[in-house]
Amino acid sequence: MDIEKFRLLLEEERARKLALLPALRADIASANAARHNSNVDDEHDPEGATIAFELSQASALLDQSRTGLAEVDAALERIDAGTYGICTVCGEQIAEGRLEARPWTPFCIRHTGSRA
Repeated sequence: MDIEKFRLLLEEERARKLALLPALRADIASANAARHNSNVDDEHDPEGATIAFELSQASALLDQSRTGLAEVDAALERIDAGTYGICTVCGEQIAEGRLEARPWTPFCIRHTGSRA
């Protein structure tokens, strides 16, 4: 397995996620500003529901991006530790095709749903 290929993929993914975080934070700030700078009643104003929805969506995307960044960072740490490509549950080799699809995964296909 070409570890350096996976390091490059992970570093590119890390850069994408880092670039996305400020935009998501700006979306949240913008939605909060719209909510606070107006006389919106989210419960009774149809436009208010849109602001609440946008805020909820941006917050969820920010959480997902932070989680994804943590997964990428953990994969880079496994590369440095020499344990990349080894399932953290069973210790078996993770299939290269799986790593190509999800280079940050710490699990083999059998343990995909695990959270060890």
